[in-house]
Amino acid sequence: MSENGLSSAAANSSESETTQVPFANEASLHGPKHVTVPQEYDAIMLAGFGGPEGQDDVIPFLRNVTRGRGIPDERLEEVATHYRHFGGVSPINEHNRQLRQAIEDEMRRRGLDLPIYWGNRNWAPYLEEKVKEAADAGHTRILGVATSAYSSYSSCRQYREDFARAILDNGLEGKVRIDKVRQFFDVPGFVKPFADGVADALKGFADQGVAPEDIRVLFATHSIPTADAERSGPQELGLGEGGAYAAQHLAVGGQIMEQLREEGKAGAETQWELVYQSRSGPPSQPWLEPDVCDRIAELPAEGAKAVAVVPLGFLSDHMEVMWDLDEEAMEAAEEAGLHAVRTPTPGSHADFVSSVVDLIEERMQATPVDQRPHMTDLGPWFDVCRPGCCENVRLGFKPAASGVKP
Repeated sequence: MSENGLSSAAANSSESETTQVPFANEASLHGPKHVTVPQEYDAIMLAGFGGPEGQDDVIPFLRNVTRGRGIPDERLEEVATHYRHFGGVSPINEHNRQLRQAIEDEMRRRGLDLPIYWGNRNWAPYLEEKVKEAADAGHTRILGVATSAYSSYSSCRQYREDFARAILDNGLEGKVRIDKVRQFFDVPGFVKPFADGVADALKGFADQGVAPEDIRVLFATHSIPTADAERSGPQELGLGEGGAYAAQHLAVGGQIMEQLREEGKAGAETQWELVYQSRSGPPSQPWLEPDVCDRIAELPAEGAKAVAVVPLGFLSDHMEVMWDLDEEAMEAAEEAGLHAVRTPTPGSHADFVSSVVDLIEERMQATPVDQRPHMTDLGPWFDVCRPGCCENVRLGFKPAASGVKP
């Protein structure tokens, strides 16, 4: 696929290419949209969200997630019931252990002898501790891989803030540099597991005698405040309502369905749409809609007989997949009288792991833009986030690595 409109629009920007990027290695220091100079790294940092691993961890973990918002424990306990339903254990940490090992194995297979650290934002092992551990071991030129594919405050900029905070809180400014691989929403290895899951779901429905026109495919992702969504990605791209966050999901969902139709695995009549889940803000605050369960309830009146729920916004089967989709969405489908299935997430799928290592090599080698794999017209995304990218309206701009200030 040739270089896209995103890169062309960015190239027309008047912003200076000499703007300094905080905490960056040399090839990224002056803010190129895509690096053009090979870069040496001495460690990889896998950055995750984190999750509790026992009943006693649940409330302390939720306090970490909601820090600064003044939410009392009794309200946190309402959310805690989801974790307690599964013994107080979120699978996200184990998924990241498996992912870290799989990335390490693939790197070794390719002859890349770099240590891989793993740290979380909200639970042990904490990112701040892992950055210090890397620095104490003499590793100061770090390439970060965040376990989130899309552009928004919580899925990109907040990880960049985490990197900056880890450097500043440990007194490592000027000593440790951290870059970050580009957002990977449309790299082949991330998209393929979702496409395979949709194909399997459609075949299963067909085997049950459901016609293609009676099937709905709902691509589900985490809802976020509309004000944050509008500010996701570079504002210069003018991606409209929902910003880059919605545009990226829609592009990937469309690519999957187009590919399956071309391969004869999906009917031309099979309808799909993007839906949202897991909103947590006050009712007065607008968040992205429609809600996945609300849409499922409406489908029978539209002639649907089956629904495939695809967790497109999620890398692995963590709590919001297991509870909000496997429990609540499947219950909504049962109440609506629909055949229903929830398709898999990439997790540590071999194709996804291969794409992660491709991204690491791409950054180290400064692969030319027109040789970088991507499956939508929005890719390949930026190596260095653009000024003001993914602002959080409530919190404002905090120090962040791997992006042009602010």
